[in-house]
Amino acid sequence: MTELARLRELIAADPYARSLGIELLELRPGYSRMAMVLGAAMVNFHGTPHGGAIFSLADAAFAAAANSHGEAAVALAMTIHYLSTVPPGTRLIAEGRELRRGRQAG
Repeated sequence: MTELARLRELIAADPYARSLGIELLELRPGYSRMAMVLGAAMVNFHGTPHGGAIFSLADAAFAAAANSHGEAAVALAMTIHYLSTVPPGTRLIAEGRELRRGRQAG
């Protein structure tokens, strides 16, 4: 089994991603694309999508791209900018792209 095939299995079995309905659309070394439909349970008290749900999709895309080389990789920090809102029921797509790979921060 290739590293990417193994990672696809791990992603498909991830309980948190499954609970949010996150699906893997594309995976290759250093890159992933994932999707999620913003369900009714993912809105905040304003009736808009909860930022944590959206961030979870972004984090899943990052994790897939970063772990696509067969070595465990984690984030030191992540930042997200919410530019606009969308209604519940919208299908969001997140891409993770590796910009640099290494064992040192900075």
